[in-house]
Formats: sequence, C-alpha cells, structure tokens
Amino acid sequence: MISPGILIFAGTTEGRKLAEYASEHDINCYVSTATEYGKSILGNLKGIECISGRMDETEIEDFVKDHDIRLVIDATHPFAVEVTKNIRAACLTADTQYIRCLREGGKKSDVCEDGEEENIVITGSVQEAVEYLRHTQGNILIATGSKELHLYTAIEGYEKRCFARVLSTREAVEESVRLGFKGRNLIAMQGPFSAEMNVALLHQTEATYFVSKESGKAGGFEEKVKAARETGAVLVVVGRPEEEGETLGDVTRMMEHFSAGKKK
Repeated sequence: MISPGILIFAGTTEGRKLAEYASEHDINCYVSTATEYGKSILGNLKGIECISGRMDETEIEDFVKDHDIRLVIDATHPFAVEVTKNIRAACLTADTQYIRCLREGGKKSDVCEDGEEENIVITGSVQEAVEYLRHTQGNILIATGSKELHLYTAIEGYEKRCFARVLSTREAVEESVRLGFKGRNLIAMQGPFSAEMNVALLHQTEATYFVSKESGKAGGFEEKVKAARETGAVLVVVGRPEEEGETLGDVTRMMEHFSAGKKK
C-alpha cells in the first residue's frame, strides 16, 4: 500500500472538518486522535485511516518515518501546548513539513470588545484563575476540563462550592471523583453547549462565577459569554496561548496542492 503522505492530528472541530474535507475530495490521509472516543466521533470516512492513542515525540517521529509522511497537520486543541511542541519537534527531526491549523478567534483581544465587559476577568492560566477565585465568594461552574481540575482543590470548600463540567468519558469522570468532585457537583456532558444550556447550568448550580478557556467559536465560547451576561455571572477566562499558523481554509488548500502534486 502506498502511503497517503498526510497525517492529521485531530481531536478538535477543525480536525474533524479537515478529515471530512479530505474524504469528500479523495485526499487519502492518516488521522490521529488521542482517545478512542475522539476516533469514534470521526466515524468511518472513505480514504481515511484513523489511529488512536497518545504519542510522545519519539513515537510521532517513528510513525512519520515508518509511513513516509511528508505533510503533518496539527489541528490539536489550542491549549494542548505540550502536544503541539512534540509534533513540531518530531517533524523538525524527521524533516517533514509541519502546518499548524489555527482556531478562529485566537487572540486574547478577541475575548471581548476593547476589554470593556464588566463581568469578564481574563487570566493567563488556570492557575491564575484559581488564585483569583480563592479570594471570592459564591459558587463556581468550572468548564476548563478535567486535566487541570486538581488545581481547583486549592479553593477553600471546593467540594461544595465548585461544580465541574467535564467530558462524559470514564477517564474524566474517574479523575474528577478521585479529586472530590461528585454527586451534584460533577456534570459529565459532551459540548459545545448552547447559550441556553449554559444559562440553565448556571441557574442550577447557582454559580456566581463561570470559568472557561477561550475556546473560540468552535468551542462554544460566544455562548458562554452570552450566558454569563444573561445570568450576571462573572466569566473568568483563561486566555488562549498566542500562536502562528494557518486558517482552516488555507490548510485545506495546502492539502489539495500536496495531494495533486503527489498524484502526478
């Protein structure tokens, strides 16, 4: 079998769209997701070979070399900084072209117009958000994922005061329960969520604060802003790391050019 020559690291809306675009336009490629759940979301796409499981830098480099990959597209989550670092380093070592696919609305200045929203607090990390919240009162709805959920245990009375919304995967739920988030304080759901759903959860949890990463349009960030505004909750935003890369449209055109050149 001749290698497709393209490897997409997915796990985001952008990654799924790239995989679907490739399938629809007969561009054969490999698509890598961190989990089986991520793989299942992609479904069975024609011409797409899906693989699941996290790879470190060495494993990425080996896969690229073993499968004669000439183009790697990084469409991982904007906050998966370490993953992007490993992919980029592996491509550099393997002398393979690397493209970073950016999510729309990737600048911290895009969080709100001129930063004038009174109910928005922008922080540089989850740790900074937690430090801010430690000096407040009132319930907190957390929507920053399970990976850094342990940081919120530094908040006094977090078991009753904090409500964690995490992915409905066994791994995420078990980790949350281990940390002390359980019963009505643990919400396992798959997003992105509508503004109405966010409003309902803010009311249900009686949250004064709503913590979110700046996940862009694809991650439902606009709906979180609307919900906070409607309920009067303070939206504590973990600003997205600044990145350089290409838009989704530019990446699809690059895939087409690469595929056309490979078929000649």
